Amino acid sequence: MPNRLSSAEELEKLRAEILSKRDSKKPTIAICSGTGCETYGSGVVHRAFLQEVKAQGLEDKIDVRATGCHGFCEKGVVVVVFPEEISYVKVKQEDAAEVVEAVANNKVLDRLLYVDPVTGKKIAKEADIPFYKNQSRIVFGANKLIDPKKIEDYIALGGYSALAKALSKMSPEAVLEEVKKSNLRGRGGGGFPAGTKWEETKNTPGNIKYAVVNCDEGDPGAYMDRSLTEGNPHSVLEGLILCGYAIGAHQGYIYVRQEYPLAVENLKIALQQAEEYGLLGKNILGSGFDFDVGTHRGAGAFVSGESSALMAAIEGKTGEPRLKYIHTAVSGIKGRPTNLNNVETYATVPLIINKGADWFRSIGTAESKGTKIFSLVGKVNNTGLVEIPMGMTLRQIIYDIGGGILNGKKFKGVQTGGPSGGIIPEKHLDTPVDFDALTDLGSMMGSGGMVVMDEDTCMVDVARYFVDFLCGESCGKCIPCREGLRLLQRILTDICNGEGQPGDLDTIEEVAEVMVDASLCALGSTAANPVLSTLKYFRDEYEAHIKEKRCPAKFCKALTSYYIDPTKCEACLICLRNCPAGAVNGGKGLIHWIDQEKCTSCGVCFDVCPPRFNAVVKISGEPVPPPPPAGTKVSRKKEA
Repeated sequence: MPNRLSSAEELEKLRAEILSKRDSKKPTIAICSGTGCETYGSGVVHRAFLQEVKAQGLEDKIDVRATGCHGFCEKGVVVVVFPEEISYVKVKQEDAAEVVEAVANNKVLDRLLYVDPVTGKKIAKEADIPFYKNQSRIVFGANKLIDPKKIEDYIALGGYSALAKALSKMSPEAVLEEVKKSNLRGRGGGGFPAGTKWEETKNTPGNIKYAVVNCDEGDPGAYMDRSLTEGNPHSVLEGLILCGYAIGAHQGYIYVRQEYPLAVENLKIALQQAEEYGLLGKNILGSGFDFDVGTHRGAGAFVSGESSALMAAIEGKTGEPRLKYIHTAVSGIKGRPTNLNNVETYATVPLIINKGADWFRSIGTAESKGTKIFSLVGKVNNTGLVEIPMGMTLRQIIYDIGGGILNGKKFKGVQTGGPSGGIIPEKHLDTPVDFDALTDLGSMMGSGGMVVMDEDTCMVDVARYFVDFLCGESCGKCIPCREGLRLLQRILTDICNGEGQPGDLDTIEEVAEVMVDASLCALGSTAANPVLSTLKYFRDEYEAHIKEKRCPAKFCKALTSYYIDPTKCEACLICLRNCPAGAVNGGKGLIHWIDQEKCTSCGVCFDVCPPRFNAVVKISGEPVPPPPPAGTKVSRKKEA
């Protein structure tokens, strides 16, 4: 067990001691070990590298480190070799021997390098890959440098220096003023100024106050907080302790989503290590300031991410929201003043204390300062976590970082803010991303989910999907949310099934208005955003479903049919063999056709038809052409 540090000077001495034992020129193989890369087998890859370094007798010459998420999830397992920062993608267990040999001989293994899809060139250095070079990774960048299970890695990078500075040189009021001056806005959804919230908690009378981390991110496709907590837990913890010092709290909680076991594991290790070093617990760094932190695992309910519901869950009650006539900053856990921020907000605080509010304010837009981490997913070539300065446009994020739309398809919309956000169409792609600009478009930043959609996406179905999701996640405590969502779900399902009625759109807008005005919490008041934004920008799709019984995207099963173009069919038998309903007819050398009475519109035939034939056609709102005469043979003239 390490000796407890009793002063800021002892922390700096420890940092110097750690660095003195490390050779900055010594090659280090860093393997992404976040949950995303774990699904690709990064644990096995990491062990393979350890074994290979040992087998080649290079244990004293090459370090191997399991790190947090590197962000480029599309290319996992990602491996970076330092200090040159050579990036290898899609690394497998069997590649370990070659990579180790290349590192030992100061060479680059070409076959595992990233290939630019535009130029066709291989790129060796991580910083030169478009996905990375267009980002500004001031919060997330340390993930690739740190083994999250080793506090020494964090300390070596300057970790806990902000805490030492605050406790030894700054009053609680000075820390609070620096956060206020930075204009850091909460990264969890609402964008409320963090310093203002801290100040309200601090100024509310009471000897007992709490500081809480919200790591209950539940938006479909969002995993920023998970990856930060998994990969750099000490940055979150340091920010939480700084908050406790600033507002006069001595107890903190980290509320973690039930589905994040690796985050919980790394957090528990981080808490233990911080306490052993005297960076947590009694008399932190000899300052006289005490602060303890507990973790609480959520029960898997999306609504528990709402502030009052989250605090009720920490108390051991059902995670349901309460009326907001009193802020949780005034009456939170056990009725006492409680500050709540999300993971990314807290992880940003140490940077502000170390580098100053003016530095932070130099990044971003007039009202939205700093950077923001987004999970870029959906129909985009490069999926993963991206950190960008506020003010970068949606087009730059999707095309310069994301590499554009999959399979050369046309962009249709991007959904931001999760189920509480909205869908933004192509005409607004040049909108700078910040809190206010997205809200003006009928969406929101939320915690940072960004789902890209292409021309094959049905916007009515997208709205139905999010309403379905929220129907299952609503606590049911208030009528506007509970019954409003159920009514929206029924109407949208009818529209997708071709059973929509002329007055449905008016009803949707009336229900949405009541939900916005009368719901108990933000889940209900924002639940209609996906519906309202799609109605605003894609109303013609709704009308096509209702009036023409047609799905323009040819996605809704009830409104979509499939047939085989006899001029393109090559009788390859693939669709016939794969049709689960036995609806495809034909044989060897015979043009295939689909029995419409048997067809379930599952789309398997369309998916398996070879692109070189492209014989299966989707149609919506028009009659299916008649099949060819039975026994019609395939013409082979074009092959000749």
